[in-house]
Amino acid sequence: MIRELRTEAEAELGEKFDVRAFHRQVLVDGALPMGVLQVKIREWIASQKAAAPAA
Repeated sequence: MIRELRTEAEAELGEKFDVRAFHRQVLVDGALPMGVLQVKIREWIASQKAAAPAA
C-alpha cells in the first residue's frame, strides 16, 4: 500500500515530488491504519500541488 501511495504521489506531483518529504509524512506520526495513512498522504499531495513552485 505504501508503494502505491508513493506511485500516486510521484504521478500527481511530477517534478515537485520529494521522496524525503514523502517518507517524512509516512513516518512522522508513527503507526497508523492504512486508511488513515492514505487520507493523510492524499491531503499532503494536495498541499504540495497548491504550494508555490519550487525555484
